[in-house]
Amino acid sequence: MYVLKKEGVYTIEDIYALPDGERAELIDGKIYYMAPPSRTHQKISWKLHQTIANYIDRKNGKCEVYAAPFAVFLNNDDINYVEPDISVICDTSKLDEKGCHGAPDWIIEIVSPGNKSMDYFTKLFKYRNANVREYWIVDSTKEQIMVYRFEKEKMEQYSFGEDVPVGIYDDFSICIQ
Repeated sequence: MYVLKKEGVYTIEDIYALPDGERAELIDGKIYYMAPPSRTHQKISWKLHQTIANYIDRKNGKCEVYAAPFAVFLNNDDINYVEPDISVICDTSKLDEKGCHGAPDWIIEIVSPGNKSMDYFTKLFKYRNANVREYWIVDSTKEQIMVYRFEKEKMEQYSFGEDVPVGIYDDFSICIQ
């Protein structure tokens, strides 16, 4: 669940000044606090991370996969900071000890009841404009996956139990149960 902090323009410095354990994202200078994820959310996140990491390892791939909390600085500014549920970065020059500077190749967000509009609208727009190649929205309530392949200007919808092809790879698909 996201809760908007009082009005004003905030920066990444404000994010780093939050008390330990308090998670928030910064979008266009607005701070959005995040509630702890549900058990279902965590199970899906863990399974996706494991599946993607195993695929990359099997292929001796150069991409790296990170699960939240992992900092992504989408733009070259100090007013945007997100923590996608899963981030896959193939250009490792974007990585340092603070996180990813620039757009990951593939982002997966797992919808929580209180953040639907954030994932389906706000982040969709931000990720597209930041040149993320592929964006998945996993909705466990609807048991569906929305897949946006921005490079191909393509959107597809899948149901849990179906194989979902991964657009940034030629020979990889994931089935979410």
